[in-house]
Amino acid sequence: MIRALAISLLTLLSPVFFSCEKAPEAIIPDTPDGGQVGNGESNGDDNTAMPDQIKITVSGKSLPVKIEDNAATRALVASLRTASITYEADDYGGFEKVGPLGRSLPTSNSQITTQAGDVILYNGNQLVLFYGSNSWSYTRIGRMEYGTLDELKSFLKAGQGRISVTLSL
Repeated sequence: MIRALAISLLTLLSPVFFSCEKAPEAIIPDTPDGGQVGNGESNGDDNTAMPDQIKITVSGKSLPVKIEDNAATRALVASLRTASITYEADDYGGFEKVGPLGRSLPTSNSQITTQAGDVILYNGNQLVLFYGSNSWSYTRIGRMEYGTLDELKSFLKAGQGRISVTLSL
């Protein structure tokens, strides 16, 4: 009896277990340039890879920023893939330019003694560009690559009031 039941069950289920039909593939939308998105494969032009730098532009002049690999920079880069970010920054304390990004980024704050050239996230939504030094609990974004300290201060218009800062890839 059990053997007859097992044979009947196997006969009924064999099309399910032994089907040779291939499962349908997922439909992946094309991008405007003809590529595909979201397929998890790299074609050598992987523009989702984390870059090692971003660019800061002030008054038509730009400096590269070598960025850290952390949650804040990954979120910032993701935003920059959509569009550049421009914000206003003011002098503070005679050692930095600081301004609101207009968005919040994830933080991983730790006690840091900054140096001239450091790019720091403060309070999760303000970007600080240092031309001096300070100690506080911050999230490090990266470091501007510049020549002399005087050139950095000139670039940031240190002590000269509000500047417009553009971040881009």
